[in-house]
Amino acid sequence: MIYFENVSKTFGKNVKAVRNLSLHIERGEFVFVMGDSGSGKSTLIRLLLKEIEPTEGRIIVDGEELTGMKRRRVPYYRRKLGVVFQDFKLLKDRNVYENVAFAQRVVVTPSRQIQKDVPRILTRVGLSAKYKAFPGELSGGEQQRVAIARALVNQPDILLCDEPTGNLDANNAWEVMQLLEEINAGGTTVVVVTHSREIVERMGKRVIVMNRGDMVDDRQINGSEE
Repeated sequence: MIYFENVSKTFGKNVKAVRNLSLHIERGEFVFVMGDSGSGKSTLIRLLLKEIEPTEGRIIVDGEELTGMKRRRVPYYRRKLGVVFQDFKLLKDRNVYENVAFAQRVVVTPSRQIQKDVPRILTRVGLSAKYKAFPGELSGGEQQRVAIARALVNQPDILLCDEPTGNLDANNAWEVMQLLEEINAGGTTVVVVTHSREIVERMGKRVIVMNRGDMVDDRQINGSEE
């Protein structure tokens, strides 16, 4: 599904954000990426989004090679991806329904389809009753659920989450992670960048650990129940 083959990314002359990274993420996997600030975690996400190009190596996603991909192809490639950020990135002047619908309007989805898809995905994330609410009227956990709904409404193959619980308290963070686990159980490949060792240990998934651009660990861990 996702292949990095000897990928390096250097910024400027000497800042090596990623060094000779090789990894394979299977379709339907749930993978955490951990590491301190500057370890290369976010660079990995940006490479997958094709926001930046690798200095060396190859990246292949769902059979498509990103290196050398023509610019006109990039928007179509990105339709395979849903993205969730730490700071939600919701449109403050639009309600929950319109925030989710926006992702479909961008790809010119017919209005009739939007009217079917948005209520369906809001029900899935537990926000069907709040479709008229604006972001400022929601808790942090609810805002992140809206962001997840927006990321999922176009039915992406891969969900990329960059510190999705970074601005949430412990209870909301755990609810969001349980939601991501449910989404993964439905077949979506989920990649989560996080600083939270507690969440990683409880979830019991594969974890990739980055340190100063190097992948220093890649293992499956056992979860713990409370």
